[in-house]
Amino acid sequence: MAQSLTPLQRLKFNNVALKTLPLDSSLKPGSRTVTAACFSRVEPQPLLKPTIVALSEPALALLGLNAGDVLRDPHGAEYLSGSRVIPGSEPAAHCYCGHQFGQFAGQLGDGAVCYLGEVETGAEQTSDPTSSSPCGRWEIQVKGAGRTPYSRQSDGRKVLRSSIREFLCSEAMFALGIPTTRAGSLVTSDLYVQRDMFCSGNPRPERCSVVLRIAPTFIRFGSFEIFHPGDNFTGRQGPSVGRNDIRAQLLDYVIETFYPEIRRRHLDRQVRNATFFREVTVRTAKLVALWQSVGFCHGVLNTDNMSILGLTIDYGPFGFMDRFDPEFVCNASDKKGRYSYEAQPYVCRWNLARLAEALGTELQPARAQAILDEFMSLYEGFYLSNMRKKLGLLRQRTPEDVELVADLLKTMHITGADFTNTFRLLSAVSCPVGEKAERDSTDSIVELIVEQCASLEELKHNARKARQENCELEMMLSMAETNPGMFNMVANQPEVAKQLEKIGRLKELLMINETELKIKQRDHWRRWVKHYRRRLACECDEAIDPVAVEKERVQSMNAINPVVVLRNYIAQNAIEAAERGDFSEVQRVLKVLENPYSVSPDLESRAWSAGSGSDSEQADVNSIERQEVNKNTQSKAAADTYRLPYNSKPPAWARMICVT
Repeated sequence: MAQSLTPLQRLKFNNVALKTLPLDSSLKPGSRTVTAACFSRVEPQPLLKPTIVALSEPALALLGLNAGDVLRDPHGAEYLSGSRVIPGSEPAAHCYCGHQFGQFAGQLGDGAVCYLGEVETGAEQTSDPTSSSPCGRWEIQVKGAGRTPYSRQSDGRKVLRSSIREFLCSEAMFALGIPTTRAGSLVTSDLYVQRDMFCSGNPRPERCSVVLRIAPTFIRFGSFEIFHPGDNFTGRQGPSVGRNDIRAQLLDYVIETFYPEIRRRHLDRQVRNATFFREVTVRTAKLVALWQSVGFCHGVLNTDNMSILGLTIDYGPFGFMDRFDPEFVCNASDKKGRYSYEAQPYVCRWNLARLAEALGTELQPARAQAILDEFMSLYEGFYLSNMRKKLGLLRQRTPEDVELVADLLKTMHITGADFTNTFRLLSAVSCPVGEKAERDSTDSIVELIVEQCASLEELKHNARKARQENCELEMMLSMAETNPGMFNMVANQPEVAKQLEKIGRLKELLMINETELKIKQRDHWRRWVKHYRRRLACECDEAIDPVAVEKERVQSMNAINPVVVLRNYIAQNAIEAAERGDFSEVQRVLKVLENPYSVSPDLESRAWSAGSGSDSEQADVNSIERQEVNKNTQSKAAADTYRLPYNSKPPAWARMICVT
């Protein structure tokens, strides 16, 4: 009797991208330049004893699968890691280029990622790639399945720590309502590769792991840069330079497949292409506005990491802000802060300009420039709308809202307030009902917020660090101090003015104690909360039922301000447990992140601490300081101190975590 097919074996593939776009069919081993092709055939390299670490039920459901289906499949871990080819899949790697840290890098491509194919689901098609695929198909990939023609000097493998971070953050972002690629599964193995995570000359073996990634498409801005002509600065060029026919073919495929409404509305090619570019611009503006509203920093916003659908793509050294800092940089490799939190909107606009250039004659320069000129106003509109919702300002829009938000962020910065927890606490601020009640309410909420603010030690540490990172500017100031005219001229420069402010802040911190700091923090927050309450009064003044308005506001704020985000220390604890062979923390964190707005028993589950006896070199960090902190927290008493709920502001050791 024939054995019935498993759900994974029954997946219905329709690999349209490979049928439509030029495909390099050579299986020649080793890295090479691939010309006149958008994809290359590859053969995934099997893992040794693949083992499932975690599964995302919501992501697998996009493919018509559930966790039970996968776990019952005797070859489930092999299929999900590329170790065994799923019937109907056609492994391939995507060719793209990119501007990395502002410079054209030439051919990049999927160096560790393998396209398996596109799964037809029969689900209703929409233009919203966060809920369903606009083409009725989901592209699935395995990340970490071995070498491709684009691997360069790499082995095409990903290790457990980076795979855990990508798996968890993909699903966390979706639960936060932020457009993103998805992660259906995480598989590890008994195959090891050498990695020098601290760049210290001491590599160690780490377990090869694979994430199953899901999206309507993984085509990105850099996909169009394979046609880039010779770059004046680097001398590099795209591998398919001059092939305008392939560029037109790729653009037609993207618009017809993922923007069918644009294709239907516009017969004129130039109008169609400009409309497409504007839609990508709008989606990108919406995306970065959402990132800013949850304190998310991508870390590597190169053009090859920007989705053509406005999705968050390629999770490397990302980070959610703890203490609010507009200059927050989550990537330790980004020494100059190109991809800082405050720079993200400007970088996204810059990347859109590179996309416009890559489209060449397909997009008229004047039309492209007019659309690019809209970007910042689009972004600012989306961002202010998000912030109004986060503050519960639902009924009226007043000009002072811009000032209220700016003043809030300034107060958060000065006091070192925790970004996520502060916004969550603000729903407890009530509309004014009387002078004494207002004072009592203000005092109680201020005390809760101040508990989330940074200590004097932390503020000093960060002020000194910021000062050291800007030593060149400080030298200029020192030289100019002997010449008042020169000093005034130099001090009027924006970067210098910012540095002067940092120096002043450090001097102030060095002159006060912890008690005095808390008094100052309370004063700052009393002033802002008083301003906020006056604004809330406008929401209630003309309402027929102020109580109902107030209830609606609180519910709305609690539905948009998360209780928990994927902080670095939460991911780190899960990584260290998994590297010891315990995958339960990854699974527990996933469940918490799937309901980020809910105060559930899972949220209060205690996470492992870095000081609970684990080897510090298991950390996904690049910091000797972290190792020293870890050595000092080996006792059980110290370990218990760091066992925190998932919604806690991070412990002291977590400040040392640097991802690169």
